[in-house]
Amino acid sequence: MKLRNIADQDADLLLEWMHEKESAPFFEDNGRRWSSEDVALFIKNCEDTAAALYRTIAADTDECMGIAGLQNIDRNRNSAELVLSVREAAMRKGYAWFALVEMLDMAFKQLNLESVYWHIHNDDDRSRRFYDKHGFHQMVDVPEEISAFPDNKNLRWYSVLSSDDYGNRLKKRDKVAGCKVIRIKTITTLDAGELSFFEGTHDIDFEIKRIYFISKVPEGVRRGFHAHKQLKQLLFCPYGKIQLVLENRNGREEITLEDPSVGVVIDQPTWREMLWMEKDSVLCVAASDYYSEDDYIRDYEEFKKYVDDLKI
Repeated sequence: MKLRNIADQDADLLLEWMHEKESAPFFEDNGRRWSSEDVALFIKNCEDTAAALYRTIAADTDECMGIAGLQNIDRNRNSAELVLSVREAAMRKGYAWFALVEMLDMAFKQLNLESVYWHIHNDDDRSRRFYDKHGFHQMVDVPEEISAFPDNKNLRWYSVLSSDDYGNRLKKRDKVAGCKVIRIKTITTLDAGELSFFEGTHDIDFEIKRIYFISKVPEGVRRGFHAHKQLKQLLFCPYGKIQLVLENRNGREEITLEDPSVGVVIDQPTWREMLWMEKDSVLCVAASDYYSEDDYIRDYEEFKKYVDDLKI
């Protein structure tokens, strides 16, 4: 599958697609009434501009499977609206997910935008499940200038920031070295960032007795080099990029924390090392107990013996 410019060869399938669906983001106003001439005009107007760009989602055979685009590109806000829809024949085959990541890459890596937003209808259960499954955050306090739709009350809005793990590299992982990877609840407000939160004994399975954070660390520095006997912790990175290396009786694995809405719960004796991949990244930790030096294992060989003894 690939993205390419919309071409005249797509006209017949586009017309068929518009007529087979009750609504689609590109044509929700009158798509079902479009003629061949309307589609031809649409294709002609799909050349890239400073305000919009559109692409055909194509199969390896070059068949048009849908359309994706960025419109209402606003350089003052550094934002754009995403539009994405695929044909019935393309559903559940990965085309929508492929196009979504590609368009966000284009927005953030080529156009250097900071945020992308989009909407679906509340009664569009299939789209809602798709975006919710992939961990996208529903937007609140939607600015009036982007939500001026006649049926705005029936719309559900989403937003993603350039710093988010929109490709789901982390979200695809449920565990790292047997430790649970969790999704921290996050609320997005366009042009005003995100608010993330978690609650002890609700979102994590322990009461929080201590919170600490590590900051002002130069790039390339490693920290950690210890384990805990009883302490449970939630580790997350609200700013920057930190590689977390974990080792326990499940083996040794690493994960890069770079999305504030993704955390790792360490609830078993686990050796950990943290590599600061970007200067001034911040590591936050919520812990299940007060500080106790007796709970630390600071020697790696002692840690391995401790874990081996637990297996007996």
